[in-house]
Amino acid sequence: MNWLELHINTNHKGLDPVTALLSSLGIDSVVIDDETDFQEFLENNHQYWDYVDEDLEKQMAGKSRITFYLEDAPAAAETVTAVKIALAGLKKERDDLGALDLSMEGVQDSDWENNWKKFYKPMEIGDRLLVIPQWETADPKGRVTLILNPGLTFGTGSHATTRLCLKALERYIHGGETVLDLGCGSGILSIAALRLGASRAFACDIDEKCETVAYENAALNGVTKDVYTVRTGDVLSDEKLKAAIGSGYDMVVANIVSDVIIGLAPHVRPYLKEGGKFLCSGIIDTRAEEVKNELIAAGWNVLEVGSSEGWFSYLCD
Repeated sequence: MNWLELHINTNHKGLDPVTALLSSLGIDSVVIDDETDFQEFLENNHQYWDYVDEDLEKQMAGKSRITFYLEDAPAAAETVTAVKIALAGLKKERDDLGALDLSMEGVQDSDWENNWKKFYKPMEIGDRLLVIPQWETADPKGRVTLILNPGLTFGTGSHATTRLCLKALERYIHGGETVLDLGCGSGILSIAALRLGASRAFACDIDEKCETVAYENAALNGVTKDVYTVRTGDVLSDEKLKAAIGSGYDMVVANIVSDVIIGLAPHVRPYLKEGGKFLCSGIIDTRAEEVKNELIAAGWNVLEVGSSEGWFSYLCD
């Protein structure tokens, strides 16, 4: 079995927020190199040397690192991009946590972007959908096709959380519905809703790359800007974005992470029309009960529970 070794550079303050971020994405086995451990080691072991290299001290000052490992398999691509997007969000919230950059041992981003494509093949999802990467061809055999080039954003259809959402959309989108996609990533969910018959969709994400990627994927599927709007921003704090989104949606979808879903839960209902539904996914099994309880506390009725490969989704009204 081959593994990818990934590193996140931060500082001492960033260790707890970053490990919590990784845990929310299902990554709990990490190796921590803490700058304060290095300083304590120096202070407590003076008897073993007379001189410490100043360059080494400068190199370690203000730097801590978190290392984790992923199996070199198709799902790793989704996880890596999800971590990158989450780190970008954390960097916008905090400017005191160091670089917050992600690197892979022996693998450059350019190599990753090209090499991971070999794992991504056409996928039949549910009874109606066929997700096709832009660089592949497939006979739809009567299915609704969704052509996708996700780039380095989250959302290819290969991750269990995305498939849970797509299957739910397939059951509930039949024609004329309006959909709001919070944390849209590649745009896969909102574009799929439009391909399944929704009349209009609005998508947003905190990562600026997602706006470009989602519009490019929309164009691949013949979806135009008169029915599809993509914006960048934080729906919890950006008043202009909230005004642009409006209200009266048949469905709000959020395939994000547990903490963000918990934060969103009290704020989603104003976007829905009466009888509208809230579909949330990206919930690791160890937090599924917690998220469900928070949804109920926010006034939601959990209609359906989906689960796959240790991940959960909830459909609420």
